[in-house]
Amino acid sequence: MKQQKSFKKMDVGKLYLVPTPIGNLEDMTFRSIKMLKEADLIASEDTRNTQKLLNHFEIGTKQISLHEHNVKERVPELITYLLEGKVIAQVSDAGMPSISDPGHELVLKAIENDVDVISLPGASAGITALIATGIAPQPFLFYGFLPRKTNEQKQSLEKIKELESALIFYESPHRVVKTLKVMLEVFGGNRKAVLCRELTKLFEEYTRGTIEELISFFEDTPIKGECCLIIEGFDGQVMLSEVEEGLSIREHVLQVIEQNKVTSKVAIKEVAKIRGIKKQDVYKEYHLE
Repeated sequence: MKQQKSFKKMDVGKLYLVPTPIGNLEDMTFRSIKMLKEADLIASEDTRNTQKLLNHFEIGTKQISLHEHNVKERVPELITYLLEGKVIAQVSDAGMPSISDPGHELVLKAIENDVDVISLPGASAGITALIATGIAPQPFLFYGFLPRKTNEQKQSLEKIKELESALIFYESPHRVVKTLKVMLEVFGGNRKAVLCRELTKLFEEYTRGTIEELISFFEDTPIKGECCLIIEGFDGQVMLSEVEEGLSIREHVLQVIEQNKVTSKVAIKEVAKIRGIKKQDVYKEYHLE
């Protein structure tokens, strides 16, 4: 067990996690600007992108790159700087470091070496989008990017399809419709869904509807820019398969008994869960004959 006193003086340096704007530069906080000016070094996901930000706010602090391709070599180097007493500010291209961006490895190593890790509040696309969608924001699950392969997407979505939380995904504009079609297959078409595009920028856009409606609308409409996809949480109504839809409740119970080799009591409970109805109602229907 360790306890961090973030602003207690130490012999080693400190690692500051500094959020950057997701689009509009006016969202940069006074504290973030101050921190980037005062740091000994800025660890950036892409030094070229960060340099534009630094130039805008007249910040002259030296940068060093830290991204997914050099993390193994760079993290030990940065830890050495921190142990020498230097203050490092870590930034990603947009939003919060470590959230669908590089950074977590450096945080872990800093903690391991008893270096204080201090997070500054600021912009995050997922939360920014969620509270404007109209979908109940609590609880929520931030998922980030799904796997690219369809089968892996299905497996991931199956694990979370019955969560009552709002679901936050990031997606490439070129893959949004394809991903929605996989969601249609796993979640059904009636769940509320909102595609949030170009947040905080001039062409910011929220398209609200159901999964099915979004697919229909965007199938022949090119999507551009950064996208965030918010999906309504599970409401307790499980999708029935075409076969199950054609069965009476009693026939459905008998099918579960036969297929799963279980007692009627267990089957009644399972059918109630699948259909989203009370066990007592299933019990009555099953024992009518």
